Amino acid sequence: MARTKEFDPDAALQTALELFWQRGYEATSMSDLVKHLGIGRASIYATFGNKHELYLKALERYQERLPDLLGELSQPGLVLPAVRALVRRYADEATAENLRLNGCFITNTAAELAPHDPAAARQVERNWDHLETVLHSGLARARAQGELPADRDPLALARMLLVLLQGLKVVGKASPDPARVRDAAEQALALLD
Repeated sequence: MARTKEFDPDAALQTALELFWQRGYEATSMSDLVKHLGIGRASIYATFGNKHELYLKALERYQERLPDLLGELSQPGLVLPAVRALVRRYADEATAENLRLNGCFITNTAAELAPHDPAAARQVERNWDHLETVLHSGLARARAQGELPADRDPLALARMLLVLLQGLKVVGKASPDPARVRDAAEQALALLD
């Protein structure tokens, strides 16, 4: 008779996500995972695969729980107020004491793993492609509605904002000065005028 799992895989995945997010991939050992998840190494392997597979599943979980940016930027009416709110929210999150130390799990993965880990790089790119597409769509609509000057390139602006948003997370994590992040965000937003 097969044994039933004596732990909640969903809760274990959430705990792994939080541990990887806080420490990073390399600094988190299998022993750390066993200790924090409260389950045996064999159970981790049987349920999630190896450490790398567990990390990728945790990264997927993180991405699934991100805000619905498409919904935010596709509401009827003006688009630029929603874009400005999004950028300011990123700046606020990047400087919020309870969030800044961990940074953004996707940005952390981009810096730590993506340069040499094709599977992690694909997940990061998928997230960035989604964000860029949502921003591009919103900015194209803003230009069509006359909110954005006709000579502005929505795709180039979307890419600039994507890089800015990721940069805000990096600088916010490393710098104790919130003005650095907020000033950069406001200067970027001035390009939308």
